[in-house]
Amino acid sequence: MSAWAATAFAHPVTVWIVSATAGVVVAAALVIGALSATGRASPALRRELWLRLGSWCVLLPLMIGPVLAGRVWTIGAVTALSLACYREYARATGLFREHLLSFCVVIGILAVNFAALDHWYGFFMALWPLTIGVLVVASIPLDRPAGYIQRVALAVFGYALFGAGLAHLGYMANDTGYRPIVLLLLTAVGLNDVAAFTVGKLIGGPKLLPATSPNKTISGALGAAAVTTALVAGLGWFIFQGTPIATPVWLVALGLIVAIGGQAGDLTLSSIKRDLGIKDMGVVLPGHGGILDRFNSLLLVAPSVFHFIGYFIGFGLDRPTRVITGL
Repeated sequence: MSAWAATAFAHPVTVWIVSATAGVVVAAALVIGALSATGRASPALRRELWLRLGSWCVLLPLMIGPVLAGRVWTIGAVTALSLACYREYARATGLFREHLLSFCVVIGILAVNFAALDHWYGFFMALWPLTIGVLVVASIPLDRPAGYIQRVALAVFGYALFGAGLAHLGYMANDTGYRPIVLLLLTAVGLNDVAAFTVGKLIGGPKLLPATSPNKTISGALGAAAVTTALVAGLGWFIFQGTPIATPVWLVALGLIVAIGGQAGDLTLSSIKRDLGIKDMGVVLPGHGGILDRFNSLLLVAPSVFHFIGYFIGFGLDRPTRVITGL
């Protein structure tokens, strides 16, 4: 085994998650193939299933690969994801027409991810209020008070979600044991969506928020919370052994944060789309919609989990800081 592989797969949870993910993709391909061969599904459904599976075959290597590759690759991937999500948001809301504010948001996203790459926690945290301050005053010299509140609010909201929020996922990579944690989050939010859909279809019942997300049910939300909490708590026991988090109370709390935060992120995007009167934020992922449609669950989970874990054990406290600016 190479030195890289030994490092990347040093933790058993990393091995379990990668192996299980590969197994699920293969199993899904076999099931869809069987449905196609027996004609038990309509042509439209078969096409939809193959499109979704094809998208996952592209997405999963792009999600897991950088995490396994290392710290720089992980932060780089999060930066690219943040910019892609902001691009869809800016086009959907019309904020892209405000060139100056949009430029400031992009610079803010790049700056906060640079702070993560530099492992400069003080600058990383300071960029949130500093960038908001810049966005508040940036368009004032244009002398266009009409629409000021709306355009600034859109810019602040965009930076908060896709800059300051998502960047926490990248900052986790400064920790020596970040791989199982990040992979667990990626797996858990994906399972959260699947469980909510599956349980909701099987049990049905009252809608959760019919005006915001007509397909979501209360049973689906509760079922997803139970499944996701169990997964996070179970694997978290192996990840956080020997730390203050490795107690039933805190592991369940961590699981609930992921479960509730993931569903809240999804509902946040649903609220945006309903307000705009659109179904999807993009079309780049066949069967899924846009990048933001697929990764919305991470928007609130990443900062919540970061600060929860950080309160108990921190991130990267045993690693050099300011690895770029401190030279």
